[in-house]
Amino acid sequence: MEQVNKVIGTELSLFEKKFSESVKSPNYLLDRIMGFIIKRKGKQMRPMFVFLSAKIAGQVNEASYRAAGLIELLHTATLVHDDVVDNSMKRRDFFSINALWKNKIAVLVGDYLLSKGLLLAVEHGDYRILQITSRAVKEMSEGELLQMEKARKLDVDEGVYFEIIRAKTASLLSAACSAGAWSATGDEGVTDHFRLFGEKVGIAFQIKDDLFDYGEDNIGKPTGIDIKEKKMTLPLIYTLQHADMATRRKIMYIVKNNSTDRAKVNEVIKYVQQSGGIDYAQEKMKAYRQEALDLLRKYPDSPETRAMVELVNFVIDRKY
Repeated sequence: MEQVNKVIGTELSLFEKKFSESVKSPNYLLDRIMGFIIKRKGKQMRPMFVFLSAKIAGQVNEASYRAAGLIELLHTATLVHDDVVDNSMKRRDFFSINALWKNKIAVLVGDYLLSKGLLLAVEHGDYRILQITSRAVKEMSEGELLQMEKARKLDVDEGVYFEIIRAKTASLLSAACSAGAWSATGDEGVTDHFRLFGEKVGIAFQIKDDLFDYGEDNIGKPTGIDIKEKKMTLPLIYTLQHADMATRRKIMYIVKNNSTDRAKVNEVIKYVQQSGGIDYAQEKMKAYRQEALDLLRKYPDSPETRAMVELVNFVIDRKY
């Protein structure tokens, strides 16, 4: 992402240092685990959205760095807790915190990260940014619980699906953009504009993630895992809506009763591929991306807006 690095490379380098300092602890075990997390962090996509939103709306300042730190702390905390809930032993091809230090420590580490984020905002009086991010965490929890509830009955239609992913995934990306905008402007109208922009990108991001489940590329995520977990995603919802009664019953039976049978899961994947479910989901994903880019056109062409377009396209076109 050449343009992104040109525009916010300096900010990201300084953010790395500030973030590492923010998670230090006098407790040896905790400090060791924080070091493990820092070394294995991902692309820091959400801080990128914070800084680019701030630069497009105004200027990056210390509040922008705190907003990026708060978003990244909350995001990391949710990942640690998710691995415990999902009993996942790997995270980005490395052992997860719960795999190395067991569930109890992992839960406490997630709590520590969450508290550090809250204190970072409170100690500097960033109450509006705290409000934005706290709402996102609430919505993420609601989205996950709604998905779990629906997985029991498999009664997810397209409307419910979008409600789930808006809350579960898009809310934090939306918070990153709106927090960045607020840090630079303190303007509610601008902040809400970037909130909606981030929400559109976040929905497209999650549809892309769901599409990986039906692909054949080596993406580091086994195909069919969503079916195994009885998650009703857009390609499958579309297939069920357009299948004849016999096919629909067969798919539903497999998802309910044979979701751990690899051969049966492959049958469902084949149905989805042949039904046009993947093409439909891809078109929806592209439509949300376009809506996001249309919102960005409120601002004149600049290195910052071009970098944001590059970042949005990277998020949607990624191969893993």
